[in-house]
Amino acid sequence: MINQTDNETSEKISKSELLVVTGLSGAGKSVVIQCLEDIGFFCVDNLPPILLPKFVELMEQGNPSLQKVAIAIDLRGKELFTSLVEEIDAIKSRNDVIVNVMFLEADTEKLISRYKESRRAHPLNENGQMSLIDSILEERQLLSRIRTFANYIVDTTNLSVKELKERVKKKFKDENFKSFSINVTSFGFKHGIQMDADLVFDVRFLPNPYYVEDLRPMTGEDEAVYNYVMKWKETEIFFEKLMDLLKFMIPGYKKEGKAQLVIAIGCTGGQHRSVALAKRIGQELDEIFDYNVYVHHRDAHIESGVKK
Repeated sequence: MINQTDNETSEKISKSELLVVTGLSGAGKSVVIQCLEDIGFFCVDNLPPILLPKFVELMEQGNPSLQKVAIAIDLRGKELFTSLVEEIDAIKSRNDVIVNVMFLEADTEKLISRYKESRRAHPLNENGQMSLIDSILEERQLLSRIRTFANYIVDTTNLSVKELKERVKKKFKDENFKSFSINVTSFGFKHGIQMDADLVFDVRFLPNPYYVEDLRPMTGEDEAVYNYVMKWKETEIFFEKLMDLLKFMIPGYKKEGKAQLVIAIGCTGGQHRSVALAKRIGQELDEIFDYNVYVHHRDAHIESGVKK
């Protein structure tokens, strides 16, 4: 067992971390960058190596958003790429930023198959002067030096996108970072459905506070309206059944690699019933799950105080 001293631990915490993601085109750099972004890294795609020292200078200034950074660099600027090893060496010598290199690769047959599926040109063959296989072989040769320099080498030949993401998360995820979020939003059908919703539930069957004159100008965020919506037997039955469904479904969404789940609760105007239910659902989910839970009310105040 390796034990870190207090000084070693505090030094690691205080330093910024830079992960350079490189490797063969088609091996999965974009997937890795997207995954790292989902787990809290500040990510930059296709940064020219010559700009790497300038970017590290920004990290050294102590900006909290640049505490953990991942930068993808490839051969789209071949003449600039040759300096990458020297640039990384120079950064390491400054001892202000923890630098690691991840190299992604796959066998030639698999890379050819991926390019055939995507129908994209290889970065070394943008002018169509080389065959795809020659482009891949030349890229291997050009990247051979940086490969020997890498801390992490990942062969993605037999990895699915999901498996690659899981491997990256397992290696780099901060235990304190919550990468999955739930957004509960209320809306009014008369103003249009919530377009980004994954799950939509219609609560227009519940008794409507709009028909109670004193409650009409209020919203579901007001205690009087909230209590009115919640007092009905239909509301309680709906809430219990919905929570049973969500408790069953949400872990499955997270397991499948989804980063965000949007649950939309709709009523006629988005002012009373949907607001009250969204508020209660959000509170309940926040108590049940150790995820980021946010509640939004899209239309709550559009018609507040306005007679229909």
